[in-house]
Amino acid sequence: MRSTQMRRIGLAGILALVLAMFGLAPTASAAEPGPADLTFTTDSATATPGGTVNLSMTLTNNRTYDVWFVYQTIEPTWLTTQRPDLKYSFTGCSLATAAGSVPCAGTGPTNLGTNYGATIPPGQRRTVTLTLQVAADSGCNGNIGFYSYFYAEFSDSANTSGGPVYTPETRVLCA
Repeated sequence: MRSTQMRRIGLAGILALVLAMFGLAPTASAAEPGPADLTFTTDSATATPGGTVNLSMTLTNNRTYDVWFVYQTIEPTWLTTQRPDLKYSFTGCSLATAAGSVPCAGTGPTNLGTNYGATIPPGQRRTVTLTLQVAADSGCNGNIGFYSYFYAEFSDSANTSGGPVYTPETRVLCA
């Protein structure tokens, strides 16, 4: 009889331990963000030939150390490259600052990281806006999209990389 009681207590104890372990496990929604996050937005989902769309890239520093260096690429998606009738280019670049927008060093397609400014303090973000010009003789009814990889170094000598991060697609429409 005593042996059966011990097994029940042991089994109940193991079951309680397993339930406690699962109850204490972190959920996906409680996971911490990465050390640096890159997000994209556009000011319009569509454009017409001859029009422009502003593509904003925001880099957020989620660490407790400054971001000292960023290297970033931006390339057209495979589907975009399959439409040779879609004609576009990046014609402008600006960095949002507290005093207003200032011009960037370049518009890509690579080494966009210098555009974010010298240092990004902990918990802060920098937004760079690229102007995407759709050529007047561009084809219609196609999507223009890009993807990006980035690498960031922090003041504690740590680094992180991320990507691919995809931009929202811009649909080229003709009237």
